[in-house]
Amino acid sequence: MVTVPPDWYQRQVQSPGREGVQLELLLSVSRERAGTLRGQVEQGLRTAVRDGSLRAGAVLPSTRDLAAQLGVSRKIVVDAYAQLAAEGYLTMRQGARPRVASGALRPVAEGAGPPSTPSLRFDFRPSRPDVSAFPREAWARCLREAVGEINTEDLGYGDPLGVPALRVALADHLGRTRGVVASPGLTVVTNGYLHGLGSICHALRARGARTIAIEHPGNPEQTAIAARAGLTPVRAPVDELGLRVADLPGDVDAVVVTPAHQHPTGVVLAPSRRAELIALLRSRGALAIEDDYDAEYRYDRPAVGALQGLDPEHVVYCGTTSKVLAPALRLGWLVAPPALTAALRALPELGSARVEQLAFARFVERGDLDRHLRRMRLRYRRRRDAMVAALAASLPSAELHGIAAGLHVTVALPGVVDEPALLRVARMRGIGLATLADYGHTSGRPTLILGYSQMTEARITAGVAELATLVG
Repeated sequence: MVTVPPDWYQRQVQSPGREGVQLELLLSVSRERAGTLRGQVEQGLRTAVRDGSLRAGAVLPSTRDLAAQLGVSRKIVVDAYAQLAAEGYLTMRQGARPRVASGALRPVAEGAGPPSTPSLRFDFRPSRPDVSAFPREAWARCLREAVGEINTEDLGYGDPLGVPALRVALADHLGRTRGVVASPGLTVVTNGYLHGLGSICHALRARGARTIAIEHPGNPEQTAIAARAGLTPVRAPVDELGLRVADLPGDVDAVVVTPAHQHPTGVVLAPSRRAELIALLRSRGALAIEDDYDAEYRYDRPAVGALQGLDPEHVVYCGTTSKVLAPALRLGWLVAPPALTAALRALPELGSARVEQLAFARFVERGDLDRHLRRMRLRYRRRRDAMVAALAASLPSAELHGIAAGLHVTVALPGVVDEPALLRVARMRGIGLATLADYGHTSGRPTLILGYSQMTEARITAGVAELATLVG
């Protein structure tokens, strides 16, 4: 049993108290209720501790603060706290506020948390940038300025399409670096690519669209997002030239495509396929949703301009900070045709954190984004080179694809390899990786998707050597 310190009661009664942070507590008492005021305080706190509303270690208001909140004398609260401490519900320490004792809680059923992931010795998982290189100082400076300069309008709900300053900065940046035909009025800020895709799908469905084609293999989340919006997703096969436009269904209303660096195969949409896709979109009045996936990182070839630049009326351009800076920022953007922009504005779920939008606008305007991308291209190129060299040394019979850009390499393995078994053994050995089967592709040669962004060159070399022993 927890007891009250010998002099605690006397100090509470005699001390004038010290001003500090005043904590609120959801508790009420009334002289019209049965029982004394002290008894009501005690019972209310007991109930809150027992049902888990007050968790172990939770800090309670001082006796002076709680008395003021309840409109009772301080002695009532002093006596109630002393009694609860004696019963083991609270712990008291000199100079500190009371806390809920750990032994007084009824066990509370916890919700299912994320599956535990063993620590990885070698992390080849794709789609993960090196967040350790996040430009903290530059971002903090922009964030401080944004907080200091944000106006009253932007502190409110504001335009659901985004803060004007960021839409201007993005339109200029995308036109200069990706060849996107953009204007601030047609640029929409989102909470990332998948949020943007969901918004587009809902807007398309509201306009009467029924069917959407999604690259296969590809991110399985896209299919689920389209289905939740009421669209019927169909597969759009990909080969060594990218999206096979001729295989698209005749009634398709939209198609999701990653022309600059298809994920996960790494192929670039061939010029002939680009022209074929644009012709199809125009003839059917359909729309392409361009996921400009990690297109900022290119090593052995010139930049491939955005598909949207060929036909802004039939292509929605999508980008995000997830691979450029960090997924935690939850910032993305769309450049859409006028009719779709109007439909997006009507969606209730559009909108994202406005202070961060203003900070990112400054980050882009100052040239911090360009500087960061230049640094990261050099870093990722060194790691890509280490990956290619390590695979040539340890798995010389493997075929490599998609090495000219992006953050991963696609590795087709020789012979017969049980991909699920390889994944299980790799995880047991602390090696994180993915296979083409993770993206819904279950036929053809066993293929690994190896990211190289998160490890140093030395770690990449050592990890590939160990992985090769598992492949056999």
